[in-house]
Amino acid sequence: MTGLASYYRASAATAPTHPPLSGTREAAVCIVGAGFAGLNTALGLAERGQRDVVVLESDTVAHGASGRNGGFVFGGFSRGEDALLAELGPVAARRLYQGTQDAVDLIRARIARHAIACQSTDAGVLWANWFRDPAPLRARQALLAEHFGTSWDWVSREQLAGLVTTRRYSEALFERNALHFNPLDYAHGLARVAGELGVALHEGSPAIALERVGQGWRVRTPQGEVLAKQVVLSCGGYLAGLRRDVDAGVLSIATYVMVTEPLGARLDDVIRTRAAIYDTRFAFDYYRALPDSRILWGGRISVRDRSPEAVKRLLLRDLLKVYPQLEGIGIDFAWSGLMSYARHQMPQVGQIDEGLWLGQAFGGHGVAPTTFAGEVLAAAIAENDPRWREFSRYGLVSALKPAGFLGAQLSYWWYQARDAWQDRREGRAI
Repeated sequence: MTGLASYYRASAATAPTHPPLSGTREAAVCIVGAGFAGLNTALGLAERGQRDVVVLESDTVAHGASGRNGGFVFGGFSRGEDALLAELGPVAARRLYQGTQDAVDLIRARIARHAIACQSTDAGVLWANWFRDPAPLRARQALLAEHFGTSWDWVSREQLAGLVTTRRYSEALFERNALHFNPLDYAHGLARVAGELGVALHEGSPAIALERVGQGWRVRTPQGEVLAKQVVLSCGGYLAGLRRDVDAGVLSIATYVMVTEPLGARLDDVIRTRAAIYDTRFAFDYYRALPDSRILWGGRISVRDRSPEAVKRLLLRDLLKVYPQLEGIGIDFAWSGLMSYARHQMPQVGQIDEGLWLGQAFGGHGVAPTTFAGEVLAAAIAENDPRWREFSRYGLVSALKPAGFLGAQLSYWWYQARDAWQDRREGRAI
């Protein structure tokens, strides 16, 4: 098995490098973090005519969750639609949800418009029922149709059996407005397009200090500084330590991914669909077939990273629960990475000080929401668009660290135990 490198890094085309920041640079906007949130904000600004933008990245483009995730691109947030409806009411909830649906369309359009080679597979996503009771699927299907204007197709047990060769699932819902891709290649594409529009990107340039200077801000790096009128903090799970309240607002939570050896014709013996798949448990698996006949498989969350060997053992066991006929297959890659979660399970997007903006806490459901957030932040900065205030219900609240880590782990174990109890009640081994 390959060491720490992910499949994405091992298979990526040679990405252009971006020099570290050196000396003093003035800019209209400085963005800290070159993950999806930062890159989408930078590109959104450039597309709106604001080209005087500097992006600082402590490592390399999409080093964190943006370049390590499962590659699912679909609407919604980590917070469930039923909770959004209860907390925001039907109008505001639908507006936020629609923002993520529009983001899926924007991602699709950017891939086509800018010829971003990222193994984009526009085949939708299946939400497969791990349990026997179809009521949760019917309830979510009805909720989405009634309150969010979104139609998910019913997939019967017989139809699903024609798509995946497993006895593990019963029915499924199919989300058509969804795709999957290589997220690292997509991030490199965003960086390329932003650079072509005049955005300056500096890798190996960690922001080590942030301070108010007159009407603007100074962001210092080891070899230079940026003097900017506006600053956007978008560091995700890899916190910069620039503001105590910002870092205190999220938990950095690990998740795990592995990729099998190429399966050749054997792939179609188990997975005939090219839709991405995840299941109805709280502690769900998520996976998809790759163009080179591998399976990418992800799942589990934890408050700590694990070694590639430990990730392989855990996830291979999970895969074989669903597809026992794949016993003996090789695993070529396994890795982990940190995601940022807020206590309220929603992104933290908006202005936290005069000229200081935030986009973080996208963990668990990030590709479309980071694109949505980038558009919201870019419109706010370039056009004084007030739409960012729609996120104000889910602001910068303390994640209650360090107790929050223990709480997150205990909550995950509790839901995992609940899933196991339901399996036992149905007479099925988990």
